[in-house]
Amino acid sequence: MAQLDDLIFFQQLARAGSLTATARHLGLSLSAVSKRLKQLEARLGVELASRTTRRLSLTAEGERYLERGSVILEELAELEEALGEQRAALSGPLRVNATFGFGRRHLASLLSAFCARHPGLEAVLELSNYPLSLGEQGFDIGIRVGEPPDSRQVARRILANRRVLCAAPAYVAHMAPLVTPGDLVDHPCLVLRENDSDYAVWRFQRRDAGDEQAVKVAGPLASNDGEVIVRLALEGHGIALRSWWDVHELLARGELVELLPEWRGVQADFYAVYQQRRHVPARIRAFVAYLEQEMHRRVPPPDRQGQGKRAQRGDMHP
Repeated sequence: MAQLDDLIFFQQLARAGSLTATARHLGLSLSAVSKRLKQLEARLGVELASRTTRRLSLTAEGERYLERGSVILEELAELEEALGEQRAALSGPLRVNATFGFGRRHLASLLSAFCARHPGLEAVLELSNYPLSLGEQGFDIGIRVGEPPDSRQVARRILANRRVLCAAPAYVAHMAPLVTPGDLVDHPCLVLRENDSDYAVWRFQRRDAGDEQAVKVAGPLASNDGEVIVRLALEGHGIALRSWWDVHELLARGELVELLPEWRGVQADFYAVYQQRRHVPARIRAFVAYLEQEMHRRVPPPDRQGQGKRAQRGDMHP
């Protein structure tokens, strides 16, 4: 039906945010996209958007058309999904958002394997420095650290994770005394600069007593990329505070050593987040369940005994 095609077109237009981006996404000319929008507005008898080639802003009528139309498209997708479940075959779009490091290391290969099992899926993995909005950007699943504050979203934990204080054995062999987190002010710390901040506050909790400490750290080397921070740590430039999922293999091989093991870095569990709705499509439920199953196989629990070398108190007093 032409009306459904128009709804899909307008939804793509609103998500892209401009005529140029829509033309690029659909593989059409800019004039073809502009003409189609004009034809849609003429058919409906209202202006749906004010636009330039670079930016598009929805009118009140456009917002209503997008909102109600999205509901219609979602209900149609749910109906087709429910019918498809009877054939036990997953199909349809699956759009996933994750951060660069975690997405490259784990999500890319997991999504690849999942789609190989279910060739009817049309999957997209979009990586970003910061989590993107599920609703506004049209993602089905977002991989997030921590549970979302939005009660309209469902969060399933796919990986237990915490921060780990670590350094290369070569650095540990000659470093200044390190007894409590407060001693970090006397060490070169490898700062991951995020959110336009020029400094870092590292937080810790004592394993047995529950005491907490927050330390403002600094050092001569910093980066906005976690992989760079790990590389600098491996090369002996100082102390890093990295996620367990990122360094557990290096710890197990002894290439990095965990420091202050009696203090925990903050908990930073990973969750698969999706919009709460009456009928969650089978493809979303199946992929989240797959992540829950496979991530436990890829990354061992962070507090399991025998994982990696830990610097003992005596080791930290050269």
